[in-house]
Amino acid sequence: MDMAGRAVLITGGAGGLGSAMARRLRAAGAGVVIHDRDAERGASVAAALNAAGSGPPVRFVAGDLGDLPAVRHQALALDREAGGFHGLVNNAAVVPLKPIADYTLEEYERIQRVNAHAAFALVQALAPAMRARRSGAVVNVCSITLGGEWANFVPYVASKGALLGMTRALARELGPDGIRVNAVSPGAIPTDAEKVHPDPDGYARWVLERQSLKYRGTPDDIAAAVHFLLSDAARFITGQNLDVNGGWLMG
Repeated sequence: MDMAGRAVLITGGAGGLGSAMARRLRAAGAGVVIHDRDAERGASVAAALNAAGSGPPVRFVAGDLGDLPAVRHQALALDREAGGFHGLVNNAAVVPLKPIADYTLEEYERIQRVNAHAAFALVQALAPAMRARRSGAVVNVCSITLGGEWANFVPYVASKGALLGMTRALARELGPDGIRVNAVSPGAIPTDAEKVHPDPDGYARWVLERQSLKYRGTPDDIAAAVHFLLSDAARFITGQNLDVNGGWLMG
């Protein structure tokens, strides 16, 4: 699935999922820009990717997705510099874990801005160049938590539900311009986000009991799904949510 000559922007690119996506897309020939709030980690991830084998350079850009006007301004500038992005991966997310009574309204609003509203601002900024080229692909990273098996994730699940609805609405609106919009919903993937669970070993056992496949998924499994949906191999797929969860939830 060749991505040569195509520029892709990945939010949350310094994390476990985002860095795996960047590595895979770079190996396929894409010019990758990773965006993250953590400047030190983002620079380190980009340097490590650039040092590992051949491929187009990976660029890191720091920014806070909670600041929507700044997100839009930054995205427009990056789009001009890239000559128009072919792909956008809305991967960044805030993943809290506590009862609904313990959230402040300010926390709830920030989770929505980072996890869902920023995706709107980014698509709005990058879609014009895609429309002019009549080609582009957006992948929104949703979540298995939409299946309803988790407590204490209410703001997070609400944000991912909004992102899934946005995926379908954008696919309908942008499809006539040759732009595909899909979602990937990862299952329980061992990354730093999983550290919110107080008993990691017990949580891992709980996951495997529920999966049909009795081994843990990896960030590379999610990266492979994202790569597929960004590539021409998925040229006739839009408005879909691809579950990558080892057969935990089906359909």
